[in-house]
Formats: sequence, C-alpha cells, structure tokens
Amino acid sequence: MKSTQCYHCGDSCDDIHIKFDEKSFCCNGCKTVYEIFSENDLTSYYNFQDNPGAIPTEIQGKYDFLEKEEIVQKLLDFSDGNTQIATLYIPHIHCSSCIWILENLHKLQPQITASQVDFPKKKVRITYNSATTSLKEIVLLLSTIGYEPYISLEDYEGGKKAVDRSLTYKLGVAGFAFGNVMFLSFPEYFEVDGFWIEKYKNVFRWLMFVFSLPVVFYAGNQYFISAYKGLKSKILNIDVPIALGISVLFIRSVVEIIFDLGTGFFDSLTGLVFFLLLGKFFQQKTYNFLSFERDYKSYFPIAVTRIKDNTEENVQIYDVEKGDRLLIRNQELIPVDGILINGNAQIDYSFVTGEAEPVAKKSGDKLFAGGKQLSGILEIEVLASVSQSYLTQLWSSDVFQKDNKSPFKTITDKISKNFTVGVLTIAFLATALWLFKDTSKALNVFTAVLIIACPCAIALAAPFTLGNMLRILGKQKFYLKNATVIEQLAKIDTLIFDKTGTLTTNAKNSIFYDGIALNNQESTLLKSALRASNHPLSRTLYDTFKAFDVLEITDFKEVVGKGIQVNYKEQSLKLGSASFVKNTTEENNLDTAVHVSFNNVYKGKYTFKNSYRKGVKSIFNQLKNTNNLWVVSGDNEGEKAFLEEFLPKETQFLFNQKPEDKLNIVSKLQKEGKKVAMIGDGLNDAGALAQSDVGIALSENINVFSPACDGILDATQFYKIATYLNASKKAIKIIRYCFVLSLCYNIVGLYFAVTGQLMPVIAAILMPLSSISVVVFTTIATNLLGKKIK
Repeated sequence: MKSTQCYHCGDSCDDIHIKFDEKSFCCNGCKTVYEIFSENDLTSYYNFQDNPGAIPTEIQGKYDFLEKEEIVQKLLDFSDGNTQIATLYIPHIHCSSCIWILENLHKLQPQITASQVDFPKKKVRITYNSATTSLKEIVLLLSTIGYEPYISLEDYEGGKKAVDRSLTYKLGVAGFAFGNVMFLSFPEYFEVDGFWIEKYKNVFRWLMFVFSLPVVFYAGNQYFISAYKGLKSKILNIDVPIALGISVLFIRSVVEIIFDLGTGFFDSLTGLVFFLLLGKFFQQKTYNFLSFERDYKSYFPIAVTRIKDNTEENVQIYDVEKGDRLLIRNQELIPVDGILINGNAQIDYSFVTGEAEPVAKKSGDKLFAGGKQLSGILEIEVLASVSQSYLTQLWSSDVFQKDNKSPFKTITDKISKNFTVGVLTIAFLATALWLFKDTSKALNVFTAVLIIACPCAIALAAPFTLGNMLRILGKQKFYLKNATVIEQLAKIDTLIFDKTGTLTTNAKNSIFYDGIALNNQESTLLKSALRASNHPLSRTLYDTFKAFDVLEITDFKEVVGKGIQVNYKEQSLKLGSASFVKNTTEENNLDTAVHVSFNNVYKGKYTFKNSYRKGVKSIFNQLKNTNNLWVVSGDNEGEKAFLEEFLPKETQFLFNQKPEDKLNIVSKLQKEGKKVAMIGDGLNDAGALAQSDVGIALSENINVFSPACDGILDATQFYKIATYLNASKKAIKIIRYCFVLSLCYNIVGLYFAVTGQLMPVIAAILMPLSSISVVVFTTIATNLLGKKIK
C-alpha cells in the first residue's frame, strides 16, 4: 500500500491525515503554513521544489544541540512564561529585500510574534511563543529560506567570534581565475596569427572554461543560492538579475567553444564576478568603518540606586556587578536580571513581550531586565553585570512602534519590491531590440543593464543617513528610540510643553514647609514613601530627609496625577495634591505644593518655588514662526500671568490639567491634522507622550527611565530643542539628495548600458562604487550637520 505524503513537508501522513484544499497534510502546522501562502497568493512557492517544508539534508541534525535547555538558555535574551526572545547573527543580510523577508517571518510561522532586523549589525531579534515552537524550529525555518544564522556558543560565554573569511577566499579564487583568463585571452584580443596560436587556440579556450568553473560554482554561488531561495519564496530579490547575467554569460560562452563559434565571454564572466565580490568586500569594509549605533545604547548613562553598607548611592549601569543589591522604585524599570530579595513585586513585562498583565513574584524568584515594578519598592540581587545593549533592544521593540507610515521607508520598500521587475523588463526589451540591430552586442547589453541598475545605493540612503543622525544626536544627549523618530520630528508642527519639571528645573527649586511640625516617626514614614516614588517632586523632597532612616513598606499605592497613599502598621499616610489629601481645592493657591496628612489628619504642605530652565524664552521665540506652541500643566494658574508676559503671545496655556486631559488635548490636535510633539518629564505625562506623534521625556535624574516615549533628552540640553528639530528636517533633505543622486546615476548608467556602450565588467566596477559613494556622502553630510548643532 502506497504511503500518502504531506504536500508541504513530504513526511508520511499514515498516522495523521489532514485534508485541506484537496491536499494532504501530516499535521496542523503544515496545513497552517500552506493556508498562509494560499491567502497571500504565494502558492507558487511549491512550484519550485516538491515538499519545500522538508528539512534540507545538509542541515538535518546540525542543530540538534538546540534541544538542550541549558544551551538554549545561553542563547536567549529573555524567557518568561511562554514568551522567549533570541537575537541571531545572520551574515547573509545585504539589502532591503532581506530585511523585508526577515521582518515578515510571522507569515511563514504564526508562532513568531515579531522579528526585527538590525541591518548594520546583520542581526534579527525574534520573539516567539515557546509553548508552540522552539528555537531549533526557528533556526531551521531561517535556514530553509536562505538565511541560516551563525551560532557560536563562545559568543555567549565571553569568547571571541570566529572570523568569517569566506568572502576573502572567494575573492581570491575569482581574482586568480580572472587574471589567468585575461592572460589566455591576449591572442584573441590582439588577433595574433601564427601556427602555434592557431593550433592551440582550442586548448586556451578550454583552459578558460576550466578557470571559469570555480568562479561560477564557488565564488559566485551565493548569488545563485540567494536568487533561488528568493524565487522559491516568490520574492524577486536583487540577486536574481545578477545570477541571470552570470548564467547567460557562462552558457553562451560554453556554447561558443563547443561549436567553435568563438572564444566566448569568459573574460567578462570572471571579471564580472571578481568585481562584484570586490565591491561587496569594500562595501563591507566601508559599513564596518562607518558603523554606528541605532539608538542610545553607548551614550545614555542610565544609573541605578545601589545599596551598599546600608547606604544608598547612584551608580552608572556599567558599574553594576554580580552580587550587588539594587533598589527598584515604583514604576521603575528593572535594569538587570536579578533575584528578588524583598518587596511586593508586581512586574509588568509589556515592555518586553507586549503582554500588559502584571506578573506577581515572591522572594527568591528571578526577575528579568526590562520588567517594570508596579507596586512599591523592591530590593534585588544582581545575577550578572548589565548588558545595556539588551535594554536598548527592548526599547526599540516593535511593541512600541506607533502606526505612523514613513514616506521614506515606503519609498525604499517600493524600490526593493518593484525595482527588480523594472530592471528585468528594461533588460529584455533592450536585448530584443539589439537582437534585430546587432546580435553581437545583445548579450553585453542584457548583462550590463542587469548589473548597473542595482538599487542598493537607494536602499541604503535612509538607514545610513538616519543611523548616523541617531549617533550624532546621542552624543548631544538627545537619545531617540529609532530612525523613524527623526522622520516624525521633521514633520512636527505643534509642540506641547509640560511646565513643572520641564520648563522649570527641580534642581534649583526652593522648598518651604507650612503646617504642623512632623515628629521623627512621621518624618521617617514620609521619607520611606517618597523613596518608592519616581515623581520629580517626590525625588526633590526625598533629598531633604537625609537624616532619617527608611522603613520597609509593602502597602504602597501611587495614583498618577494625584499623589501617594501608604499604610504602615497602624499609620496611614497620604501626600499629593490638595484635592487628593483633603478633598478640597485651595483658593488663591498660586504655588506648586505637596500636601501631607497622617491618619486622615491634615498636617501641612511643602511649597516649591519654581526656577525656569536656561533658554526657555529663546526656544519659544525660535519655534513660534513655524510651530503651534502650547504649555499644558497640571499645576494651578499661579504663574500664568508671568508666563504670558515671558513667552511669545502666540503661546496657548492650559492649567489644572489631569493626565487624561493632556492625552485628550494631544488627540484633539491630531484629529485636526496637527503633527504633535509632547515634551514632559514624569508619569503624569506618560499618556500624552505615548499618544503624541513624538513623545520626548526630559530627564533630570538619570535614575528615572520612562519607556512611554520616543526620545529621552538630557535636561542640560533642553535649550537645544529648536536646533534638534531643525537638524531632523535637514536630515530628511539629505535623504532626498541621495535619492536624486542615485536615480541620476541609474538613469545615466542605463542609458550607456541600453545603447551598448557599457561592458558588463565596467558595470560591475561601477555598481558597488555607487553604494559606497552614497554611504560616504550621507556620512559626510550628516557629520557636517552634526557640527552645526553643537
């Protein structure tokens, strides 16, 4: 009896036989993948190979070591519950088509929830459901579509990554073959006649054929593999026309020497592959030399509170070591993996996984970096020194990408998706015309068109311009989440400023207490409550209670925009706004104040006298002509008259605004077609920061880390906001110049190729030079722009 095979993977369906669309499948997984292809009109995927879902024999068993849990744990960035995150190094990422494929892995395997490519580092960060799939299955999936990851356990144990010299070896083989073919072609070039030349010309031709074999099947094999796997996934990547050009040259040359029609094009063939690889080699060196960080990972000095000898000290994150004990306040991010020592842990891992359901942890449980504490204060013991780059990968997670379509990203996507089709059309039309006009030039025209019109230069314009701008702005202490934020900044026409902690500085505030004196016990409880809060006023007030000890508080509640409520033994403390503490609104209260009550008995208030930041007036004057300006504050109108006189008359003011009011204002302006940037500093502004097109969190205390934003601005650089906005607009102009430069290059190149004036070898030399020239142009232009914003 004949066994029934699975349509997708080829395995036997004797045990489990699932019928769908008149096809047989061995499991629901194979059926689901087929359904995805069918729904997206990708079923031609199966035309290129029978049972494409089968594991290739060359990698079958290669990744069995990933079945061992202890090894997998070394490779994971994050693992909690059913969510795991791994970052894999994939050397074969080289153009925007690769990025598109790798960022759409969820279409091939539904268990993958997100995949994000770091193009400069050739890495992809994959989030998946570990209950339904495994890291091994994901690695096998990547291998079957042509993107096999390079996995070295030494990398994760502090070892040195092995150097991949395959490109160098291929370049050497191609160069050696090219040199010898050129030498053997000299008699043909100079049309030398003679007995010995005529007698051995066939030997020379077959020697050229022999030298071309390792060039085509070894040095140039990656172009064929990439093209084949792209076609198998129904994707026309940029390697398709290159592989086609190499194939045409090789087949035509072999036909000519077999039938003694001529010497063939082995010189052009070997030269083409040599210069393509040489271009790739120099591109790789250029990218490495011009490499930049995508975000703030190398610059922002995130600090944490370390407990040492019963005293608290602020230390930079890089100084945290295994065994240190850290203090994590309410709403603060956990910066390292650690063990919970004490405290009521309610951890929000949505920053990592996208799941907003808090996870309760008890003493002794492991806490992962990236979780946010939601209930009071924690003490944790550090398990390993921090990997700050991991924190920034979390910050760049797709979970926090706003649904804003970037026009430049769209242009790049369209180019990578449709450019190859256009190039192939032009190549075939030009070749058809030359077949009627001069058949001897038709092949050269076809190959030259395919090679000269590579869109890599256009595809690289945006990532290298914006990537370098991220690095430059990072050095200026303006730390953006990703390149898209720069594009959004360039379109901003409305800016909303919070007042307290944004226009004013807490560092220079004067604090006065008015009320019944607090005893030592009350002062100690008040300090302990302030210790757990990240609100700017709480942090400022906390510093005034240095002489008192702290208590371990478990019943802590912070009501955003209102205040703090703490229960400790038989005492109850409330501090915050007047309406929160004593259920009344003070009349004629023109100052910022924090009110205090114990056991529902009102004690008094701490009054803060505001001091405005350097450059506030000049910033508003610079922005007033091109932007709508708002000051939206939760404070009372005590300083409204001063601000109306101090700031431009075009500025609009709103006071006594709750957090939800700020969010609604942003939303209302967006519905009116405005592009809104919100600049705030605390949890009160979190909703508005998240809702706005660009949310910028001002950081005066490096302990405070707010994920609900697109950028973090060091408070000392507040006076440069107008300069940063102007720089973002100029960065977009640089991208446009690159597009124009690349398009002009392609138009000129196609003209010479179509008219038969461009040899394939020359096209192979010019193609990588265009990519390098664009990268160098963007880098120089952005560096010059960076010097102007200092």
